[in-house]
Amino acid sequence: MKIIIDAMGGDNAPQAPVEAAVKASKELDVYITLVGKTDVIEKELSKYNCDRDRMTIVHADDVISNHEEPAKAVRSKRGASVVVAANMLKNGEGDAMLSMGNRGALLTAGLLIVGRIKGILRPALATLLPSAKGPKMLIDAGANTNCKSDNLVQFAIMGSIYMKNVLAIENPTVGLMSNGEEEGKGDELTKETFPKLKNAPVNFIGNIEGRDVMEGTADVITCDGFVGNVILKTVEGMGHVVSSKVKGMFMRGIISRLAALFVMKGLNEFKQTMDYREYGGAPLLGTKRPVIKGHGSSDAKAVFSAIYQAKKFVETNVTDEIVKNINSMEDKGND
Repeated sequence: MKIIIDAMGGDNAPQAPVEAAVKASKELDVYITLVGKTDVIEKELSKYNCDRDRMTIVHADDVISNHEEPAKAVRSKRGASVVVAANMLKNGEGDAMLSMGNRGALLTAGLLIVGRIKGILRPALATLLPSAKGPKMLIDAGANTNCKSDNLVQFAIMGSIYMKNVLAIENPTVGLMSNGEEEGKGDELTKETFPKLKNAPVNFIGNIEGRDVMEGTADVITCDGFVGNVILKTVEGMGHVVSSKVKGMFMRGIISRLAALFVMKGLNEFKQTMDYREYGGAPLLGTKRPVIKGHGSSDAKAVFSAIYQAKKFVETNVTDEIVKNINSMEDKGND
């Protein structure tokens, strides 16, 4: 299996992508293609003892920064690392691609270059969030800010397939994000989506509220990208604040530091559940081939997790399962 990595994307590029790629090539039985400026990547690779037969560099002389307009940049910068990587994926030169760079550029490249699955109205960004009951999927997490009810239904189906195949959750539950649990609650989009989800091939449990996200009430949370991105940023912010406050509490004095020794194991376990690096990246579900968006501030540990996630994405045939489900729904609709 070959994973294509945009080695120039992200705050810690190329150090983090290269370090993670070296580790993945040794531990995950994958071949890695690093896309970016050859001299820069070669310099970074020279720091490691690695099997170069499992590592390939493809030159890309440009980078799309976070300050550029995504669609315009993807169309005009054909030599940008994320664009080169997307074209390689489209042409079958790899099984999946990963980038920690400009989110909009990756979404645009995924849609315009890699292409969407026939029947999928809009690919969606799916993010795994920590909860009291383990990782749960938020979809859409920011790719589509204006959605229709059919979009949310497809998000739920794709998210369910991913959670079942990649995280081995049998019959994952689906919740519709709303401002109340009752069926009549929500805006017009939510009210229109509810009955469609009841008839969709998913384990729909009804509306859920914001507090249910961290409680882990549903395995898949479906919503439009505007709401999803607000939830995502809120959870990320909460994780940083809680971690900082807890650390500060136990650093106030010698007695507090001694007390911390007795609860250190529990604190480390809590920190691990809130650490985005454990969950890898956010898959863009609905494209013809697997596309993964890594966190912009990913370090090597986070990139390695995203590579592992991409490997599982391919191995468990998520894309094929989505195609089968969408085709099945279309056939039923034509009967």
